[in-house]
Amino acid sequence: MYVGFTAATGDKSSAHYVMGWSFSTGRVPAATLNISALPAPPPNRAKKRRFNKEVISLIVSLTTVITIMLVLSFLLIIYRRRLNQEEILEDWELDHPHRFRYKDLSTATDGFNDNRIIGTGGFGTVYKGSITVSSSSSSSPSSDEIAVKKITPNSIQGVREFVAEIESLGRLRHKNLVNLQGWCKHGNDLLLIYDYIPNGSLDSLLYSKPRLCGAVLTWNARFQIAKGIASGLLYLHEEWEKIVIHRDVKPSNVLIDDQMNPRLGDFGLARLYERGSLSHTTVVVGTIGYMAPELTRNGNSSSASDVFAFGVLLLEIVSGRKPTDSGSFFLADWVMEMHSSGQVLRAVDSRLGSGYDEGEARLALVIGLLCCHPKRGSRPAMRMVLRYLNGDEDVPEVEVYSHSSSRYSVPSDLKE
Repeated sequence: MYVGFTAATGDKSSAHYVMGWSFSTGRVPAATLNISALPAPPPNRAKKRRFNKEVISLIVSLTTVITIMLVLSFLLIIYRRRLNQEEILEDWELDHPHRFRYKDLSTATDGFNDNRIIGTGGFGTVYKGSITVSSSSSSSPSSDEIAVKKITPNSIQGVREFVAEIESLGRLRHKNLVNLQGWCKHGNDLLLIYDYIPNGSLDSLLYSKPRLCGAVLTWNARFQIAKGIASGLLYLHEEWEKIVIHRDVKPSNVLIDDQMNPRLGDFGLARLYERGSLSHTTVVVGTIGYMAPELTRNGNSSSASDVFAFGVLLLEIVSGRKPTDSGSFFLADWVMEMHSSGQVLRAVDSRLGSGYDEGEARLALVIGLLCCHPKRGSRPAMRMVLRYLNGDEDVPEVEVYSHSSSRYSVPSDLKE
């Protein structure tokens, strides 16, 4: 028989001691141990396991690198958030006046909320906004309503060319033009800030509003609107320091203010020329129904092509009819048929009933026909158009013409 002691340890350091024992090999029982008399166990002098210095260095290094990466990531996130709100000016932008801060425009439009959208088109989305303006004459700031058009061009170069033109157009000041307050470049977005015009577009007053509430635009309002548009185009063609060709005159680009005065806007297609120079554009742009016949032959826009578009618009204001439909109808030809048969007043909008001035209506229709002449050289300049409308000049006889002989096919890439 063998008697002994055994013990075991786990992963951690431990010590086992035999402090007392009682054993008997005979018939006499082993003596009882007095537990209280046993000595105290000695202190544990077992060596604790220590990490290797190389392991400790590796742990410290990794911890330091991870900490630095976390700090850099945090700073990058903060920087990007600030970048979304702050403007970064490029060299070519430093001298531009009337520049708005993006974060101010974002605040004014509730972060460009969809509920703020008041119009959309081929060149961008228009938001209604309210911006705070500080006044030197008043201690308390005031709030102005603005219209913000947000455009996303196809290229940075396109942005620069467009802003270069906006810088010139921003100096245009006329009571019948939408006032461009300023602009803002943010990333690839170009934002144009205009005065907010409360009554919306002429297009809505001619078509949408009567369908919704039955309120038809009165004749007096129509005639004054026609005069105002003519006055604005005269300013662009002859009275400003350069010649401005709008190239997209149509009802949806005419806004009506709270005094029922027209404001010609949306200069996204406009071109500026020095006086005495000729147009060299070859790209056909415009809206179907308002494009002069010569545009599809050579693409050269001119003040005469704007006059043609105004003539179509004038006939549309009087008749309340769109310039074209899905068939072969063209408004100028239809009015010409009425005129040649001596019944031109039949072209007046039937919704007006008898509530219009026959002399003014006949005058407007004849002027519209003059402006829509297929030959550009036979169209009057806007100065003469305005004199005709004001009764300062007698309107010449209109020779009978038809656009059917000069009917043109419109390329598929034209702006609708």
